[in-house]
Amino acid sequence: MVDKPVMLKVGEATPRARTMAAALVILYALITMVPLVWIVATSFKSPGDSISYPPKVIYDPTLEGYVNLFTTRSRQTAEYIDGLGEPTSWADELVRKRNMVITGPSRFIGRFTNSLIIGFGSTFLAVFLGTLAAYGFSRFKVPFKDDLLFFILSTRMMPPIAVAIPIFLMYRKLGLSDTALGMILLYTAVNVSLAVWLLKGFVDEIPLEYEESARVDGYSRLQSFWKIVLPQMRSGIAATSIFCLIFAWNEYAFALLLTSGEAQTAPPFIPSIIGEGGLDWPAVAAGTTIFMLPIVFFTVLLRNQLLRGITFGAVRK
Repeated sequence: MVDKPVMLKVGEATPRARTMAAALVILYALITMVPLVWIVATSFKSPGDSISYPPKVIYDPTLEGYVNLFTTRSRQTAEYIDGLGEPTSWADELVRKRNMVITGPSRFIGRFTNSLIIGFGSTFLAVFLGTLAAYGFSRFKVPFKDDLLFFILSTRMMPPIAVAIPIFLMYRKLGLSDTALGMILLYTAVNVSLAVWLLKGFVDEIPLEYEESARVDGYSRLQSFWKIVLPQMRSGIAATSIFCLIFAWNEYAFALLLTSGEAQTAPPFIPSIIGEGGLDWPAVAAGTTIFMLPIVFFTVLLRNQLLRGITFGAVRK
C-alpha cells in the first residue's frame, strides 16, 4: 500500500522547517543574551575577579560594585579606620575591608533621574507631535506631501556629529546648555521624524469609513480622531514609543557635548566611574545593569502592543 503524499498549503511550513526555524531563533536569542548576562555577572564580581585572565565564571559574589556605584569613598590609614569604631552598615563594613571609608553619595542617582525625565519626556512629546502630524499627512491633502515626508525623514539620516557644533553654539546662546528642557527639545526634534513615518503607516491602515460613519452620527473631527482613530493606533503608538525611548535613553554624543553637570544623563556618566588604577568595572557593570531595567520593564509592559504594532498591516486581505 502506497502512502498518500502530504499536501501542504501555499506558505505552510513543514514540521522540520518549523523545528529548524525555532532552533535558529533560540540560538540567536542565546547568543545575543550572552553580553547582557556577562554584564550582570560582572556587577557582582570583585574588582580583581572582573579583570582576571582567564575570565572567572565561578566566583564569590559581592555587592562591592553596587556600593561603589552609589557612594564616594576615600582611602585612609588603618589607624584612622580603627578609630572610627564599629561599621555603621554592611556597606561601610564592605568598604573598610579595602582600607576605605564612605564620604557620601555618588552622583549616579541624579544622573539616572535625568535620564528618566529626559528620556520619557522627549518620547511623550515626539509621539504626541508625531501622532498629530501623521494624522494630518494621512487624512488631509497637504501640498508637496511626498517632498515634506522625505524632508522629515532626511533629518534622521544626518549623523549627530555633523550638527553637534551648531547645536552647541545655539544652545549656549539661548541658555539651554546643560538643561533638561534643552535635551528634551533636542531628542524630540530627532525622534519626531521617526514617529511621523511610523505612525502614518498605522493611520493609513485605518479605514476612512470609520470616521465618516462617526461624522454622520454627529461626531466632530476631533471627537472621531479621539474615539475612533486613536484607540486603533494603540499598537502603533506603543511600538513607536519604544523605538523613540530607546534612542533617547541610549544617546551618548549630544549628552556628552551639551551636558556636564545639572542635566547630565547616565550614558556619559557611567564610563567615567573611576576606581583604583583605572575604571571600576564592577561599578560600571552595576550602573549598566540598573540602566537597562527601565527599558526592559517598559518593553515587557507593552510587549503585546509591540508585537501587534510590528505586524500591523503585514497581511492584507
